[in-house]
Amino acid sequence: MTHAIRMHKTGGPEVLSWEEVSLGKPGPGEVRLRHTAIGLNYIDTYHRSGLYPLPLPTTIGSEGAGVVEEVGPSVSGLKVGDRVAYGGGPLGSYCEARNVAADRLVPIPQGVSDQQAAAMMLKGMTAQYLIRRTYRVKAGDTILIHAAAGGVGLIVCQWAKHLGATVIGTVGSEEKAQLAKRYGCDHPIVYTREDFVARVAEITGGKKVPVVYDSVGKDTFMKSLDCLAPLGLLASFGQSSGAIGPVDLGILAPKGSLYVTRPTLGTYTAKREDLLATAQDLFDVVAKGIVKIEINQTYPLKEAAQAHRDLQARKTTGSTVFTV
Repeated sequence: MTHAIRMHKTGGPEVLSWEEVSLGKPGPGEVRLRHTAIGLNYIDTYHRSGLYPLPLPTTIGSEGAGVVEEVGPSVSGLKVGDRVAYGGGPLGSYCEARNVAADRLVPIPQGVSDQQAAAMMLKGMTAQYLIRRTYRVKAGDTILIHAAAGGVGLIVCQWAKHLGATVIGTVGSEEKAQLAKRYGCDHPIVYTREDFVARVAEITGGKKVPVVYDSVGKDTFMKSLDCLAPLGLLASFGQSSGAIGPVDLGILAPKGSLYVTRPTLGTYTAKREDLLATAQDLFDVVAKGIVKIEINQTYPLKEAAQAHRDLQARKTTGSTVFTV
């Protein structure tokens, strides 16, 4: 037997409960993974609330790190005792141990801790595909990232700055503005007191930006479009403020023949070779000190409900990790 955070209905953080569950032997292509650290991500709140429906009852969580305890049939390349991590699924990381498909696991290199790996796999690989594939950031670009003091935001700020970009970021408080600035954000904008569209225009001398990375959704979507230069791209990769809803594509024409994409990590890492390449790119910049993983909060896994409350109340910055 092992323990997991289970939910039998959707709703607020109170639906998350600590329960004893049974765990069988790993099947073909699977390993048993004992978690040492588990990442908290905003998408977890979407699964918990029912915004992204899941069959019930269920265990949520998209990211974790730990040690291989047992190897099932037909598994090659992994052995008992290996440190591994995953991000973006399979769902169900809020648990002490689980059986997971071996081809979704990535070996953790020396020099990267389990907590770092758990904190950065989903957020870090998201940052990687956003700035290296969705829109390939290059020297001289000026970019806009919303929630710049969040887990993905702090990684994007550092990585894009290293690539030679000028980084504009929106944040919710002066404290978060200072944090984002320490991690490479050239122009933090406190959206609660400043119009970020006007500030982007001012910072760029009216040219606006070629790309906006937007994980906020409903509250920022239309204004994000107004920050884009002609032929610019809006990468809408989350919706922490709520679903965007129906959009008339005709508005993209007068705003400058704009592009909009709704990318997901699952698509960008569906092939194992892409998963490994994405993770390796991330591990490289972390190992070189180009990107520092900011773990600002840790909670025992039993306290998942409180972690969700704090995350949704915007009390957290950087990454949050559950300890097991």
